[in-house]
Amino acid sequence: MNAPIALAELTAAPMNWERGTSRIPFAVYNDPALHARELQRFFYEKHWCYVGLEAEIPKPGDYKRTEIGERSVILVRALDGAIHIVENACAHRGVAFCRARHGNAQAFVCPYHQWNYALDGRLRGVPMRHGVKRDGVVQGGMPADFNFAEHGLTRLKVAVRGGVVFASFDHDVESFEDFVGPEVLRYFDRLFDGRKLNILGYNRQRIPGNWKLMQENIKDPYHPGLLHTWFVTFGLWRADNRAQMVMDARHRHAAMISTRGNAGAVTEVSRVSSFKQTMQLNDARFLDIVPEPWWNGPTAVMTTLFPSVILQQQVNSVSTRQIVPDGHGHFDFVWTHFGFEDDTPEMTQRRLRQANLFGPAGFVSADDGEVIEFSQESFEARPAHRTLVELGGDEVADTDHMVTETLIRGMYRYWREVMGR
Repeated sequence: MNAPIALAELTAAPMNWERGTSRIPFAVYNDPALHARELQRFFYEKHWCYVGLEAEIPKPGDYKRTEIGERSVILVRALDGAIHIVENACAHRGVAFCRARHGNAQAFVCPYHQWNYALDGRLRGVPMRHGVKRDGVVQGGMPADFNFAEHGLTRLKVAVRGGVVFASFDHDVESFEDFVGPEVLRYFDRLFDGRKLNILGYNRQRIPGNWKLMQENIKDPYHPGLLHTWFVTFGLWRADNRAQMVMDARHRHAAMISTRGNAGAVTEVSRVSSFKQTMQLNDARFLDIVPEPWWNGPTAVMTTLFPSVILQQQVNSVSTRQIVPDGHGHFDFVWTHFGFEDDTPEMTQRRLRQANLFGPAGFVSADDGEVIEFSQESFEARPAHRTLVELGGDEVADTDHMVTETLIRGMYRYWREVMGR
């Protein structure tokens, strides 16, 4: 039950890469055959995908239903305290038996035929397994060689680091640390440094665009100071901030690092149309930013772990953002806002207040969902065209500035390597 389920290799449309990965064919975003292959190669094989935070399942029996790719899975803390991830599909007839997003249970029971599973996925009970006795004769029942051990739920491989839980359908996947690589792992550990986490809340939005566009968006330092009026006007993210773009050795994961407060004079950005010098806040508490010792300098670090999650630190707001594909033209984007157990009440309120900047209706992030929708509309209408990501040239390398699209070029170098396209 633990082996990845193979999908048929569908025929994808021909694809013309004009120059390495600096010109991306629109077919990358709108070909259903490619999408099916992506799910298999990035979500169901050889990759670790984000499923949640340990703090979401603090007590034995607690569970959270979520997704990896387009397959429903359950993150659960068993009665002995161990963490498991099982697929939300009954081994009998495939029913997605768990319907609640969160809950607490002693066992999982399929409503269709009431097959009963332990929280670690082992099959515990099958109604009428031994048949039904009528007039002294046993009728029906499972075959004599029916083996409970062969019919449990699909169990995933689990990795937990710093209170964050990842899973893989592929039990031969490399270690989580090797998957992320030391270059990006240091920024993961900067945020998830062993302190216990507190869940502050969730947002969930559905975006009509290809799932990779959100990975691109958070690997793109070019747009924040141009698209987002709030960012450039109040100085949270500007092109002249001190910055770094860092990738792992295979260019699939990345960290965008920026430090507020060292940019040049306002006049240097005043020609950007999104800059509004006269804009004022009705509630100045949105900019009540308190530096924290663990920042160690940067005021914002956006880490993308391909394919499934973005780890956000924007000043005092910290969250995970999970990408859940649903067809090639839609994805769900799930935000989990958190804080730390040693936060003061004032810091908790500060984190909650600043979370309003970055959620689905936030001063910043609402813009991203809208431009992704606009992009996807264009991709569908002009399938033979291509995008251009040549800011900073066409090379793939780390940089010490944000006037570049190198992280996107790097991601597609990896995409082409895995997809063979």
